[in-house]
Amino acid sequence: MDTLSRLIDLARPQASLDLRCLLSGAFDIDHAPLEAGIAPFHLVLDGACVIETVGGAQLELQAGDFMLFPRGAAHRVRDVKRSAGGLPLQLGHDGMLPLRRNDRAEGDASAVHAIHADVDLLCGRFVYAPGSSALLLNALPDPLHVSLGGAHTLDALQTLIALMRGEAERRQPGALAIVTALSHALFAIALRVHGERNANSAGVLALLTDARLGASVQAMLDAPERAWTIAELGERVAMSRATYARHFNERAGVTVMDFLTQIRMTIAGDLLLRTQRSAAEIGEMVGYQSEAAFGKAFAQSVGVTPGRYRRRTQADDDSDR
Repeated sequence: MDTLSRLIDLARPQASLDLRCLLSGAFDIDHAPLEAGIAPFHLVLDGACVIETVGGAQLELQAGDFMLFPRGAAHRVRDVKRSAGGLPLQLGHDGMLPLRRNDRAEGDASAVHAIHADVDLLCGRFVYAPGSSALLLNALPDPLHVSLGGAHTLDALQTLIALMRGEAERRQPGALAIVTALSHALFAIALRVHGERNANSAGVLALLTDARLGASVQAMLDAPERAWTIAELGERVAMSRATYARHFNERAGVTVMDFLTQIRMTIAGDLLLRTQRSAAEIGEMVGYQSEAAFGKAFAQSVGVTPGRYRRRTQADDDSDR
């Protein structure tokens, strides 16, 4: 499994589609902050809108643009003219998803094609496991904005969005399941494109685009139990210890050893959730010779002990059923 696929697998994001918005004229929709572990997203299927962040940024989204709030930040969705007023919002159903619109459809909010909307927006969320998702999700900018921008390298993303739009419009049997599955693919492609477009920045995704340094990350993921040294990892990528440490710090934004600890805690969190192995066994699998040392490192990284992390997450899963 390649490194990005492995990190996404560890984060275990579960896509959930909330509603589709068909909006025209003036509109101003507030989105409250969400609890930890929930990352809302918007995908513009057609038209354009503006998203305002709590920091005051105003980001215009065009057809094909994807925006994710990894840490659930509050934001507003507005029309591109930032108009005042507007018609009241109506909530209905389009046969696949709840449908929010603000046209005069005589109370029939499900009449999707009754009027051409200025923006066709698909809104959803990714719910992910805290702890095992930290390495990937915490490294993302908030918000994460990936724009098609007409780049020929993004044909796959354009095709994916066209499929999602087609399924949303036709609403045939199985459409919701298909669009939900495509949301996972959209997430992976958006992360890849963001990493490629920001290859000179610091962070996990930029690190993965570096052919040499990325190989050392793969080595850590493949063998977290190994007592890695900076010199050994440098040898893997044909660099001296000092050169490797310097380049890694510049690209990752953290030291090699701190990053290795993050990988170990991410894998440990995943094992705590997916297996019934004891904390001592899991600690040994990620490079700790004693349960006490592992428990201390895990608590420092995640904020709770391994046992409490497992119990709390299982309790959250049970409450969702």
